[in-house]
Amino acid sequence: MKQILQNLKTGSTEVAEIPSPRVNSGQLLIRTSRSLISAGTERMLVDFGKANPIEKARQQPDKVRMVVDKIKTDGLMPTLDAVRNKLEQPLPLGYCNVGTVLEVGKGVEGFTVGERIASNGKHAEVVSVPVNLCARIPDSVSDEAAAFTVIGAIALQGIRLVQPTLGEAVVVTGLGLIGQIAVQLLRAHGCRVLGIDFDPAKLEMAKSFGAEVVNLSAGEDPIQAAERFSRGRGVDAVLVTAATKSSEPMHQAALMCRKRGRIVLVGVTGLELSRDDFFKKELTFQVSASYGPGRYDPNYEEKGQDYPVGFVRWTEQRNFEAVLDMLADGRLNVEPLISHHFAINEAGKAYELIASAAPSMGILLQYPTVEEKPEADLRRQTVALSSQRQPLSQQTKASIAFIGSGNYSTAVLIPAFKETGARMKVVASSGGVSGVHAGRKYGFEETTTATDDVFTDPEINTVVITTRHDSHANLVCKALLAGKHVFVEKPLCLTLEELEEIEATHARLEEQGKAPSVMVGFNRRFSPHVQKIKSLLTSVSGPKSFVMTVNAGAIPGDHWTQDKEIGGGRIIGEGCHFIDLLRYLAGTPIVAHTRMTMDSANSDTVSLQLGFADGSIGTVHYFANGCKAFPKERLEVFAAGRVLQLDNFRKLTGYAWPGFKNMNLWSQDKGQKACSAAFVKAVSDGGIAPIPFAEIVEVSRISILLGS
Repeated sequence: MKQILQNLKTGSTEVAEIPSPRVNSGQLLIRTSRSLISAGTERMLVDFGKANPIEKARQQPDKVRMVVDKIKTDGLMPTLDAVRNKLEQPLPLGYCNVGTVLEVGKGVEGFTVGERIASNGKHAEVVSVPVNLCARIPDSVSDEAAAFTVIGAIALQGIRLVQPTLGEAVVVTGLGLIGQIAVQLLRAHGCRVLGIDFDPAKLEMAKSFGAEVVNLSAGEDPIQAAERFSRGRGVDAVLVTAATKSSEPMHQAALMCRKRGRIVLVGVTGLELSRDDFFKKELTFQVSASYGPGRYDPNYEEKGQDYPVGFVRWTEQRNFEAVLDMLADGRLNVEPLISHHFAINEAGKAYELIASAAPSMGILLQYPTVEEKPEADLRRQTVALSSQRQPLSQQTKASIAFIGSGNYSTAVLIPAFKETGARMKVVASSGGVSGVHAGRKYGFEETTTATDDVFTDPEINTVVITTRHDSHANLVCKALLAGKHVFVEKPLCLTLEELEEIEATHARLEEQGKAPSVMVGFNRRFSPHVQKIKSLLTSVSGPKSFVMTVNAGAIPGDHWTQDKEIGGGRIIGEGCHFIDLLRYLAGTPIVAHTRMTMDSANSDTVSLQLGFADGSIGTVHYFANGCKAFPKERLEVFAAGRVLQLDNFRKLTGYAWPGFKNMNLWSQDKGQKACSAAFVKAVSDGGIAPIPFAEIVEVSRISILLGS
């Protein structure tokens, strides 16, 4: 299928061939008929992509500070690689989609195949959209009109925050798509509306919808106009729908308002506010969050947990429905807003248009009909990226499928496996876009959204799993039962029940002599510094003391890694790395473990105590209350009157250690490449796995117990 992607590094836009997405639980799979380009938002993205690195940095000062901190802690080259990888990832454009339901995901009620749906889906021939971001289209509303639903909801949410009442005087600053819709909706509320813009054509359109107007390009004074418009009282409210870097619209809004007036920002402006403007009049100012309540709430958007209508009358979805109702009864007319039509294959011309000075308003993209493109062609889930089968190198016999192509996978694991010379057969992803990017960049033969096909492909003997944590256990068992060697990025699983299932599956296959290799990405034990520490400790016969300090940093509570059912929490999801590291260096089983947490408000700040069979002890300080400018990881080893100190996998220092003082690297090395190479070598040679399976199970069990 076709989908529009934008490169944030260059600003270029392409219509790419992408595998059709799979419909997940709680989603609708939709065949697109129309989508609307949001000229304001999408033009900003295109302009950002075309900007040079200095201009990009100026637009994102917070990101620049993060980059500077990362350079200090991790080194220049790893930081540049991370930034480059982030900018190279293609961005799917669009959020105003109309189409018909192809498939209903598990758990979805109230929708059926064949219904017409408006959603915030991307510019793509097929989209998979969470049910709470979808609304059924009334029969009397055309697909072209329905394409304005999401844009309309943005305007409507801003108006809901304004809380207009019948007869009030309201200013709309900026008469683009959202502004024109806002004018009509405010008129439907019974408000008098004053529209402000530089473009005479937009002003004439607003007048046709019943607004009085102020022409800034003609030198008209908006403050004086608002004074006359409000009969000398000051306007009741200002809705700012402009897109500008200037703070002038906000200053003008404050001057136009009456005492205790309301200002709502829907667009993007500078926010250098004058306290005096707001203080004397006791003005209220609020920024509108897109389509309404539920926006950016993963429980609402991703998990489908609706808000009770008795407590939250207007959610994102209910705002969509309200806009569609307004379209159905003619109180909202978007036909005059349509300025251009382009076929999806001509999308490049559409983006050239919005980037130019040529006038445009609502730009609609049209998609092939069922007659023009049969559903079978549209729903192909595998796309060939190379016409030639990759020859295996002499060093490896691994033919690899990657399941998951997120940021860490694309930036670290895939290139590490690529360097081993393994055959990069297929990369699977749920949405298709990240898989195409990773596949192109690293030379995969295919990309797919049909993950199950990976396990039945006879040309694949090795599966690498880098998906969200809650899927790991199921995918590991599927790989084992399919006879595939499996490398799973930590953690192995999230619960003791899942761990028991993996153990049982492996044991059955081992009894039959058919157990493939199992590896978890505990890469730190493979780093050159840790290998050096391990070799130095061979001369120490007595017990050792380990102190691992992790400046983990805070992660918001609504991030998926914090969700116990999806991410498992931070100890299971990441702390397992450090439990494994101390287990490796001790060289004996963990026989005791305890956890101390700071308090309920700082549950990510914990201290883990480990006891080992040989009398060694270890502590993992996993702290989320530190500073990002401080290095993330430090390991200290105390043994036989000597000390080893490893700083952030860049510098190892020995104190009173015979024959060893220090080992420094120019660049941080946490062992990912060596870890991947060791696994591929074991697969190719038919040798034992680099980490014994029993040890992986032991570390996983301790991590689950300490993280639950």
